[in-house]
Amino acid sequence: MQTQSSVFDDLARLMTGAMGMAQGASQEARSFMRAQADRFVAEMDLVGRDDFEAVKQMAADARAEADALRARVEALEAALKSKA
Repeated sequence: MQTQSSVFDDLARLMTGAMGMAQGASQEARSFMRAQADRFVAEMDLVGRDDFEAVKQMAADARAEADALRARVEALEAALKSKA
């Protein structure tokens, strides 16, 4: 009976070692994929979210200012036409 228990113990140790190796390989694969994705994004020279939002706000402000100036120019042109 002792030999059967020893076989099961050896099998359990073998399976535990295999699970540890599989988890290690899985973690290594995840790390590799993350590094590859980070490298890919860095090479694409993508803009960050904060920078994008800042430029988006600047564009909205510039558009609002341009609209206000357009209205002012139209009002001045109308005033010139009425004086002539």
